[in-house]
Amino acid sequence: MTMTLRAKTLDREMLAQAADYLAVGVAVSLPWSTSASGILIALWLLATLPTLDWAAAQREIAIFAGGLPVALWLLAAVGMLWADVSWSARLEGLGGYHRLLAIPLLLAQFRRSQRGGYVFYGFLASATCLLAASWATALIPGLAVAGKPPGVPVKDYVLQSEIFLLCAIALGAVACDLWRGHGRRLAAVLFALAALFVVNIAFVITSRTVLLVAPFLAVMLGWRQLRRKGILVAMLAGIAVAAGLWLASAHLRERLLDSAHELRAYFTSSDISSTAMHLEFLRESMRILETAPVIGHGTGSIGEEFRRATAGQTGVSSVATVNPHNQIFAVGIELGLVGVAVLLAMWAAHAVLFRDRGIASFIGGIVVVQNVISCFFNSHLFDFSQGWLYVFGVGVAGGMVLRERSRVSARYAPLPGAPRLAEQPVPAGARNDDL
Repeated sequence: MTMTLRAKTLDREMLAQAADYLAVGVAVSLPWSTSASGILIALWLLATLPTLDWAAAQREIAIFAGGLPVALWLLAAVGMLWADVSWSARLEGLGGYHRLLAIPLLLAQFRRSQRGGYVFYGFLASATCLLAASWATALIPGLAVAGKPPGVPVKDYVLQSEIFLLCAIALGAVACDLWRGHGRRLAAVLFALAALFVVNIAFVITSRTVLLVAPFLAVMLGWRQLRRKGILVAMLAGIAVAAGLWLASAHLRERLLDSAHELRAYFTSSDISSTAMHLEFLRESMRILETAPVIGHGTGSIGEEFRRATAGQTGVSSVATVNPHNQIFAVGIELGLVGVAVLLAMWAAHAVLFRDRGIASFIGGIVVVQNVISCFFNSHLFDFSQGWLYVFGVGVAGGMVLRERSRVSARYAPLPGAPRLAEQPVPAGARNDDL
């Protein structure tokens, strides 16, 4: 009997270790390959599920950060009942919500695991390799990948720019911590690497969404370092950097001027451009949402509703889509204002989860803010790469934060038999330094 229990414990520990390293593999593969990521995610699930007991799952679902993603999935599952489309379309629509169920699993896994930092190290190493490949394909024409713009070796430029921005801001935070300590040489190296990520965004390939997200993440970095003074410093530094990049980068100027031209053309002509389609999708989404504002048209109904809305139209108004390029409208069309409320509550719960000053908390926070802002212009939770980037970023960082809070609470818990105090104080300097 004892031997059997030991064997089961050993098997459980081996699976837990495998699950941790498979999570690292997912982080490494996300910038490069959708198929490899999908395989690794499936293997991660197979390794993770046997290691979690019902009590651990209940604990994570009981908190808002883990329970609200499950609530949104359940609402989407119920939403299939009133969708006026085929069941295949309903199931396909529900597929966009499936990855949210991994958030409580990751919270539970990395609340108990000490390898959460490995996931972020793996992601940074992979992103750095992607940075090198981007510079290579941009500077050496013969290395450019067919069908992709120079500087984009794999996937798409939007994802690449988002990854580079997240890495640059996270590296800036770590470098600032090291600079205040005794690691100024390493801090200088990290600052230089962060600068290479930023310069790539400005000079090689630029995403308009990233340009909108960058000021918010810079302010978050300033707040973390110097609180109110840091916000002012971040704003002034951001203005100086933006002015310098505007003067130095013809690519950046051309990108922004083209966007301004497309915006003017939307109001003065019927030209079909990227900006025009985005604005038209938003306008049509508002009309569709108004026809079923409370519970929406049902899960999987976006494509059919857009086909009905654009029937008989001309020009840019005739373009139908299954992606309204706005996460709030993507959920609202299917699940109404009820679904939007759950989505916003989920984002808020994840933002509150990362209120500490530790580096893991900061990384989780910038992942949330980046996703929220970009989702005003994209449906990133429903996109494979960006969706899993959010899920793993929140799940791994959230698990690390919860682990640290549990450790601090245990450290300052009263001894057995000691009189209970109204509240056990947590030292002001307690931080999450698992990375």
